[in-house]
Order: sequence, then C-alpha cells, then structure tokens
Amino acid sequence: MATAGNLVNLEVVTKAHGTTVLLDAVSLGIGGGDRVGVVGRNGGGKTTLLSVLTRSEPPDAGRVTHVGGLRLAYLPQDAAPPPTATVREVVIGDAAAHEWAGDAGVRAILDGLGLTALGLDTVVGPMSGGEGRRVALAALLVRDVDLLVLDEPTNHLDVEAVDWLAGHLAARAGALLLVTHDRWFLDAVCTDTWEVADGRVHTYRGGYSAYVLARAERERVGAVTEQRRQNLLRKELAWLRRGPPARTSKPRFRIDAASALVADEPPARDDVTLHRFAAARLGRQVYDVEDATVRLGERVLFEHATWRLGPGDRVGVVGVNGSGKTTLLRLLAGDLRPDSGRVRVGRTVKAAYLAQDVTELDPELRVLSAVEAVARVVSLGGGRELTATQLLERFGFAGGRQWTRVGDLSGGERRRLQLLRLLMSEPNVLLLDEPTNDLDIDTLTALEDVLDGWAGTLVVVSHDRYFLERTCGGVVALLGDGAVSALPGGVEEYLARRRTAVAAAEPGRAGGGATSAGGAARSRIGDSRAARKELARLERQLAKLTAERGRIHAEMAARATDYEAVSALDAQLRAVQAEQSQAEDAWLALADEAS
Repeated sequence: MATAGNLVNLEVVTKAHGTTVLLDAVSLGIGGGDRVGVVGRNGGGKTTLLSVLTRSEPPDAGRVTHVGGLRLAYLPQDAAPPPTATVREVVIGDAAAHEWAGDAGVRAILDGLGLTALGLDTVVGPMSGGEGRRVALAALLVRDVDLLVLDEPTNHLDVEAVDWLAGHLAARAGALLLVTHDRWFLDAVCTDTWEVADGRVHTYRGGYSAYVLARAERERVGAVTEQRRQNLLRKELAWLRRGPPARTSKPRFRIDAASALVADEPPARDDVTLHRFAAARLGRQVYDVEDATVRLGERVLFEHATWRLGPGDRVGVVGVNGSGKTTLLRLLAGDLRPDSGRVRVGRTVKAAYLAQDVTELDPELRVLSAVEAVARVVSLGGGRELTATQLLERFGFAGGRQWTRVGDLSGGERRRLQLLRLLMSEPNVLLLDEPTNDLDIDTLTALEDVLDGWAGTLVVVSHDRYFLERTCGGVVALLGDGAVSALPGGVEEYLARRRTAVAAAEPGRAGGGATSAGGAARSRIGDSRAARKELARLERQLAKLTAERGRIHAEMAARATDYEAVSALDAQLRAVQAEQSQAEDAWLALADEAS
C-alpha cells in the first residue's frame, strides 16, 4: 500500500498501451529498506510499472509521487551507453584516478562485471550488446542512490557474474526494485515480491519461494478452477521444499503450511523410470567424446577431452563466457568436428539443438500451423501424449493466440515457439543453449513440467542457476583447462573453484615469494605486449563486423515483406554472427594477458 513514509508512492495509477490495460487503479509504495522483485508474464506490464514508477513515462490516470531529494537510478532493458565513450568515461566519469582507484567498492564492481578485463579505455561502440549492458549496469552500481531500479539486470551475465551481483545487491544499502525471471536471484536478493497480472499488482512477503507458496494458497483458498495451473504450483513448491537446506532456509513462509500443501505431492520427476524409458529409446550409447581437441584460432578450447553422455543423463554445462559451452553443444549436434579425436554418436540418437539465435520462420504462418507442420501429436514417454494445441496452451498460446501470425510475435514468444517445434519433433536427445532467454517465470515452470516427464538425454547450457538445478541431475564445467569436468557439488562447487582460481591469479595473493612473483611478472611482459597488439586488431575486426550486422538488420527491416530476400539475408547474418562470436572468444582469451 502507498504510505506517506515511502520513497515512492503510486496512487490509483492506471496505464494502458493501446487497448490493453496494463495497470488498473494500482496503489502501492516502496520504503527506504525495501528490496522488491517484480514477476509476471511477458507483456503483462512489469516494464510499464517500472517506467511509471520512475516517471520515465506518465500514467494515464492517478498520481506518482517521489519524496523530496530522492536519488534514483534506473536501468531500462534497452540501456545503451554512448557509442563513442569509453568504459572509463561511462562508469567513472571525469573522476581522477586516485579518487576511484582507492575505492574498494568501485574496484569490486569493475572486477565483478568483468570490466577490468575488458579494459577501461575500450570504446563502447564496437562492444557486443551484453558487454554494453554490463557497462551501463556498472555505471549505476557505482552511484550512491536511495532507490535502484533494474529491469532484467542478469541478462547477458554468466553464472559467476550473477552470483557476484546477487551478493553485491544483498549487501548494498538503500531500496531496490528489479524485474527478473531468474528465480534463484529473486530468492537471494529480494525480501518482497510483486506479481503483475491482469492490471493488478499482487504483493507477497519474501522471495520467489515464499511467492510460490502464497500464490498456491491464494488459489486454493479462492477455489480456483484452473486445476492444471494449481498442480504446477504445487509441484514447484514440493521441489523447493525438498531442495538443499541452503535454499529452503531462505523463505520466510510457515513450514507447517508448506508441508500440508505438498504432503501428497510426488517428486517432480521419477529419475529411475525416466532412465529406463530413455534406455529403451536410445540403447546403451548416446555420445562418447574421445580424446577430442578443438582449437579456435591459436586458442585451445578442448585438449584431449574425454566425456561420456548416457541414456537418461540430464546435465547442465557451466563456464565463463567464451569457455566453449556452445562449442560443446555444436560438437554433440554434429555442426562442428574436433581437430583431433572423435565424437561417437549412438545409432538411435535423434537430437534436437536449440541455438541461442531464434530461427526465422515464414512471418505469414500462424502459430498453430508452424507447430503442426512438425507434428500434430507428441509423445512424452510412459504413455503421455499431447496434441499441438494442448502443448501451445501449456506454453501460453491459448485460444485465439494460436492463430496469431508468426511475424506479430514478440522475441519471447518466438523463443517459446522455437522450443515447441523442437519438442514436437520427438527427439530423444535435447541440446539446449540458453533456453531461458526471454521466457517469463510461468513459461519456465511449464517447460520444466514438460521436461519432468520427458524420457531422453538432456544437455543444458544456461546462466539460470534455478533452471539448471531444477531440470538437471548433474553439472559439468569448462574451467579453462581443456577438459569437461564433472562437479558433484553442482553450481556451488563451480563458483568455489572459480573464486579460488581468481584469487590465485591476482597479484600478491599467491603463496610464492616476492622474487618468484617478480620473475613471473617480467616473463609475461613480452606476451602482454603481443596480446595488446592482437587485441587492437580484434577490436578493429569486431567494429567492422558490428557495422556489417547493422547493415544487414537495416536491409532485413526494409525488405521485411520479401520472404526469400529475408531468408538470404538471415543466412548472411548468421555467418557474420559466427565470425563475430569467434572474434569475441579470441578477444576474451587475450584480455587477461593484456590487462
């Protein structure tokens, strides 16, 4: 509720886009110590709420008031620093070196978001979208503000950076309001949750886990007839209650109420049964990576790596950006061959590969037609079958939405459609590269429910820690040593290993004496100079590729109605993106040497 003591108040605020009312007479407020996470379906009004609350756009009716002298910083989804500015100019401004270099907080932000390795004198223009967003985020975090408002702050961050950001925001003074679909992040950072739905904002005490319980109780008490949706919430809550103690200790809901709700709820998935079904569909062999070496230019991503993936295995893959996660999926999918060694594929393997880029479809196709073009019915194993219409409904395409033109879908909806088409092809192996991108929490929950009963082998590359823990039975990491390393301790073990490696690499942290450290530093000087020259070349190459991408995008927009021309341009775009990805990987590998 809105009160006089809040930093910001919304009083009977209404806001519509076109004929859709996103906020309908909403009244609420944010206090000085509040840490609020905003959730809801894509297009439901989350970003609109932030825009109205920060006065970036006015309400159609009602009033938005800020306390006098409020220091507010807002990171919108499309935040882009000036292209001609350097990282130093955007984040630090005109402050003298001695003013910011002696500030441990500023240094921690630059290191935590990877900007020190990126280089403070790097120009923003040639950067990738993810790098530019990190720069914009750092520029806000270094400021001393009363209210920090962030729209999807974890986009383009890897697991390690998300973990750092969660710790930083949890320790930071002041109020916080953020939109995110990262459920682990919500639990780690937020003490309150707002759900934007049907023009209303429902408020809950606690992070995501508390929100799941409160929402399930609300629907149960209200005798909600959407039984399928309620069952999904109960399954989600059951998994949260059975999770690691570190997770279940965070929520502030009543343990007895949670236990009563899930007392008769079976486990999220029966791994033994799924393994049996998977073995029947796949046989004993799925993938055997044997003594494989993969090079990217002069850089070795995998060196004599050996890894076996069996029937029914559900594996999450983690590693820093550029470590080779996507390359590993391309090896398994057959899109890439190792320089030496081999990848043996089982005879019965039918793999489906979800790449990060959304596959372009004929924009005139209807959503239902695009799915039924693959299949009309899909078998999930164990006698479970779903029609294309049923699967579309579970993924948020209900009723008339199934007859929407593909060209009219949002980026998140196209991602959902791409996933649906993969599932309808009835693969027995799924290779998913960042499947959670652009998906809201309800869609993620529906996807997890489908995967719970899917009998096959699953490999997931994702920065979404919650999704990895929820869908996978094991985690492997790419730690930069050329191997695929199994981590019995999961993501926590990966983060611990990374912290140890980073600490050992920092000057003065290693156990060696001053003489040995000095000798090592001198031996690196020549290599660093060569690395800086190569970095300059790569930056020029990236600038050219970025300009080429912009030209192709502009031409695609100009010829949007010419499907054949758009398809040809899309092929060009993918080639440029692949070349840019290789250049970015090489740049990342050299950045540490040149810094």
